[in-house]
Amino acid sequence: MKRKKLLQCMLTMLLSAMLALALALIHAAPRQMSLVSTLPLTVIEASAAVAVAADEDGDEDEDGEDGDDEDGDGGGRDARAPDEDEDGGVDDEDDAGDDDEDDVDDEDEDDEDEEDEFELVCSLDYYERFMDQNISINVYNWGEYLSDGSDDSFNILREFSALTGIRVNYTTFATNEELYSKLRSGNASYDVIIPSDYMVGRLLSEGMLLPLDFDNIPNIEFIDERFASPLYDPGGRYSAPYTWGYVGLIYNINKIYDEEEVNSWEILWDEKYLGEILMFSNSRDAFAIAQARQGYSMNTTDEGELYDSLEQLKQQKPLVQAYVMDEIFDKMLGGEAALAPYYAGDALMMMAENDELDFSVPEEGVNLFVDAMCIPVASSQKEAAEMFINYILEPYVGAANSEFIGYATPNSAALELIDEEMREDPIAYPDESIFDNMESFAPLPTEASRLMDQLWTELLSDDETYNRLLMPLVLSAAVLFSLGLNIYRARARRRAHGQY
Repeated sequence: MKRKKLLQCMLTMLLSAMLALALALIHAAPRQMSLVSTLPLTVIEASAAVAVAADEDGDEDEDGEDGDDEDGDGGGRDARAPDEDEDGGVDDEDDAGDDDEDDVDDEDEDDEDEEDEFELVCSLDYYERFMDQNISINVYNWGEYLSDGSDDSFNILREFSALTGIRVNYTTFATNEELYSKLRSGNASYDVIIPSDYMVGRLLSEGMLLPLDFDNIPNIEFIDERFASPLYDPGGRYSAPYTWGYVGLIYNINKIYDEEEVNSWEILWDEKYLGEILMFSNSRDAFAIAQARQGYSMNTTDEGELYDSLEQLKQQKPLVQAYVMDEIFDKMLGGEAALAPYYAGDALMMMAENDELDFSVPEEGVNLFVDAMCIPVASSQKEAAEMFINYILEPYVGAANSEFIGYATPNSAALELIDEEMREDPIAYPDESIFDNMESFAPLPTEASRLMDQLWTELLSDDETYNRLLMPLVLSAAVLFSLGLNIYRARARRRAHGQY
């Protein structure tokens, strides 16, 4: 009897410790809903395992206690995801990136015989003028967003360095907002950055970009006229287009009830897909979807429309499995979700790997975006940075890059060299009529931009409020249920043995 009381006491202490630990973890770092929902089961299972030992009057537990609950998120990435490092960027202009850096040697004997031969538009005299000057530049780009030599592709960084003698320190980011924060902090120095259109406009309005000297970028002549003077950079003085694309819906055909539904953003608010929806984790893209659904402009500055869009996103939130960017690629490939908004270029790569995936363009309208090459004001190697931009605009280089990353090129001369299958793909290069249903992001006024950031923070902060208030109640209820269940079982056994 004493032994049983001792075991029961130990059970109570263990459960109390587990509850205290869970509450401490929640207070320190609230988790996303997908992980939160598994915690009560873990508590019940662990407590039940201990209770079995007590009920068996001290016999050893054959199965043992449950181990750690692995959430299995892995290190997923998509075609725009970063190669993750500890600090995510460049610490100074001479030492760019620690764990994430691609150091490109001027001489690579192993690959020397395999270098691709192609005709340069600009002369060798142009590209060799910095040779043997020990110059390096820091390039900051989206992850997996440059042809890097893998899968027999053209290695842009290696070939550029071999041609010019300029060493490239290459690091990556996951979102435009991450790039902005890094630049704004002043703790990093980059020579070339590749933000999206609306972020180019924001950086330009805040005086964070240098004007480009197009005498040093003669290949700018190959840029299609439709991209020559964009809304985000009137006159095109501060940026050179890198790629373009648009947002649509990537979905798993085996998880969709009716494929007609994917022709509207409305499906992202459909309760049938509870826990099967992935959503963008950046404010501009997420708000754009809510705005399009309501018939608003994606560039609205009206406070009422912005607040209404927030309410739409709040209504959607209980259905969302996770707010992510990079992870969409692997989650959709692995069948972990039914649908997500995503970029057409990435969708092509995903569909090539998984024939259960398809892509649609919602009828309410989608965002047409351009990612562009710019030079921040902190650059210490402006002319070398302009040479890198010019090299990217070489027709052969632009074509090889576009084919590797899957995104459309704004370079007319490069387009002529692209594989015919990709050039005629209706997702990569859609029919002209679809452009009537696309809207490009324009730079928002400072007040509207700040308001959107505040509203986005409010939306995401609901996770923390939800976890802090509800999880202690859920965990407490789980513990009480487990204790009650064990007491009931103990009394039932005693009745069976005639102890009552």
